[in-house]
Amino acid sequence: MNIFTLDLKFLGFSGAIAAYLIPHSGGAVLIECGPGSTIEALQAGLAAHGYALQDISDVFLTHIPLDHAGASGRLARHGARIHVHPVGAPHLRDPEKLLTSAQRIYGDQMERLWGEFLPVPEVQLSVLHDEDVVEINGLRLQAIDTPGHADHHYVYLMDGVCFSGDIGGVRLAESRHLRLPMPPPEFHLEKWRASLNRLYTLEIRRIAPTHFGLFDDVAWHLAAISRELDTVQAWIETTLPGNPDLDTLTEQYLAWVNNRSQEDGIEPDQIDVFELANPSWMSPLGIQRYWRKHRMEA
Repeated sequence: MNIFTLDLKFLGFSGAIAAYLIPHSGGAVLIECGPGSTIEALQAGLAAHGYALQDISDVFLTHIPLDHAGASGRLARHGARIHVHPVGAPHLRDPEKLLTSAQRIYGDQMERLWGEFLPVPEVQLSVLHDEDVVEINGLRLQAIDTPGHADHHYVYLMDGVCFSGDIGGVRLAESRHLRLPMPPPEFHLEKWRASLNRLYTLEIRRIAPTHFGLFDDVAWHLAAISRELDTVQAWIETTLPGNPDLDTLTEQYLAWVNNRSQEDGIEPDQIDVFELANPSWMSPLGIQRYWRKHRMEA
């Protein structure tokens, strides 16, 4: 079984967003497909391995944000079946609400950042439930429900490889600096920890976060997520009781992240790629919402 990491060259940068290509006897499968804006890079990556869009039989989405699922409608129009969590499926069928929400955030940068997001026809949608198994010409992929980053998040397990989406954190190739993407509206610390505990029960030999690459050091990676959850929890419980406004919280969070990056020896060009893969300014929004909804009301 071969797994090829396709670098989607988001905004011209290497190592920010991956799709994973897995050939089979009748074509190939993709884990993630990236945004519409990277469709040419996706096509180039496929061509390097002898494939075109119409050769993709199936796309497995960990969840539905633009950087993971934006090109799914395009692939569906070339015949691919799109597998997704039941909560995510309606937004692929009709992405208007998703796009309206994104438009409020990104404004006139929407097209440049994300490109076209076409709806997925109903006939091309495959709604998976927790622990469902899909078999495709000798490939066997299992969906595992893993909320915490988003309530509609799956990881996919295939022959000991865990395609971890965002629940596996953001980690650049050849790096041991890991960050947690914590955007609104569904970041939830305790759910994330429960999902991590579930990953520990699986037989994982390699882990493949969408941001970015295949890693063999699974024990280190999972332990790093656990440490990061502990560190984030401590920061939240120190910072949020003072009820800072969003601007102040964002300033504090960005300073904290920058200091930790410097401590880990992350170079400025690497920081740029981390910010593309996981914009730090989004996490304070998710942290504040989590605190007000799940901790202040508890």
